[in-house]
Amino acid sequence: MAFEPLGGQRHVFVRDQRTRSDFAAVMKTLVEERYPKAERLVVVLDQLNTHGLASLYAAFPPAEARRLAEKLEIHYTPKHGRWLNLAELELSVLARQCLQERMDNREHLAREIAAWQQARNGHSVRVNWRFTTADARIKLKRLYPQPLP
Repeated sequence: MAFEPLGGQRHVFVRDQRTRSDFAAVMKTLVEERYPKAERLVVVLDQLNTHGLASLYAAFPPAEARRLAEKLEIHYTPKHGRWLNLAELELSVLARQCLQERMDNREHLAREIAAWQQARNGHSVRVNWRFTTADARIKLKRLYPQPLP
């Protein structure tokens, strides 16, 4: 899932697996189809081993991988801070609102998710993130050292 919190738009990709090439294909879709006019995409990712620029180079020829990589600004959430990833929060909403019933095949799953995505995007459900650096210093004190006096 890709989630644009201030725009209230999410893009869910139904894939059979979560491989390097799947991740690379999603990044390419974001760069070329969803946000083709953007000079740079700021992407917040969890620490999954496939979530890196190396996946672009594994999936595409070097010139294409470099072109895509230059458009991406990647930030990683702390290993124990999954709850900081807004896409994870949206996935939780998706699971509660859409995935309660058993899906017997991939096509059924894709239809249900597309309907959920369209409805949620239609309402432009946004997230107003209020977690500050000061909050991080309290909540994640092991990861954020105190500033020098």
